[in-house]
Amino acid sequence: MKAVVAGASGGIGQPLSLLLKACPLVDELALYDVVNTPGVTADLSHISSVAKIQGFLPADDGMKKAMTGADIVVIPAGIPRKPGMTRDDLFKINAGIVQGLIQGCAENCPDAYILVISNPVNSTVPIAAEVLKKAGKFNPKKLFGVTTLDVVRAETFVGEITGERDPSKTVIPVIGGHSGETIVPLFSQSKPAVKISDDKLDALVNRVQFGGDEVVKAKDGAGSATLSMAYAGFRFAEKVMKAAKGESGIVEPTFVYLPGVAGGDEVAKATGLEYFSVPVELGKDGAQKAVNIVKDANDYEKKLLQKCYDGLKGNISKGIEFVQNPPQ
Repeated sequence: MKAVVAGASGGIGQPLSLLLKACPLVDELALYDVVNTPGVTADLSHISSVAKIQGFLPADDGMKKAMTGADIVVIPAGIPRKPGMTRDDLFKINAGIVQGLIQGCAENCPDAYILVISNPVNSTVPIAAEVLKKAGKFNPKKLFGVTTLDVVRAETFVGEITGERDPSKTVIPVIGGHSGETIVPLFSQSKPAVKISDDKLDALVNRVQFGGDEVVKAKDGAGSATLSMAYAGFRFAEKVMKAAKGESGIVEPTFVYLPGVAGGDEVAKATGLEYFSVPVELGKDGAQKAVNIVKDANDYEKKLLQKCYDGLKGNISKGIEFVQNPPQ
């Protein structure tokens, strides 16, 4: 199993690379970034684990060397928002970075599972799909937007209320997108069932949706959620790799192109959207089946979903537009 981290030197990329280097499922790990990759690689190469590690910079066909033969490519690349930068400025830069990396995947490892972490996921996954379509290499079963951090936060915050010692033992479906009001936790469908009192529900939903703000505030302008995002990205990558090696019964929410995944049409019909995060059953070929849990949302959750649909429509079309009519 060859794994690639594209954007390996960044705040998410380094801890993500550490987790993958320590993972016994990974035989070969390739790190790629525009700066500092040799140093990160040298540091991680001293870890006594199975994975053989190599690092690449853009020079000397670095991207091609990193990606050739890859089974899974995880993309946390991008820049954080700097003071004075609009969200639009940030979008253009990160969208361009993702576009270039996906082009690299299309040319060098078109059959790899591609996991997009780079924000805004609601737009970068449609960008990835458009680039792959143009290259004639789009396999919707192998393109995933990583929304696992929202799931991890929901588990953690609910655990604080219920007192569950291991919060990850509670399965909480979080669906929709991966920013603000597009994130919809379906607490009514938690397994085992959890009872959240009405007076705590609004605050809990808001905390799952805007948990990233807590981290930004606590880091006092010096960064955003990098370590928890690296953990979440690794957790999802590990599930994909386990499914690829034949383990069955693995279901995890992820942002996918619904028309290309079995069961996705039903969700697309219910939401009016082509891209959406729902629990997806993973298999050797990637996304085997999208599970329609939208239909079981309660009245409170339906109101949240309406806001989610409205927000996602714009995010998705912005991503598609970026590739079809590139900004001048």
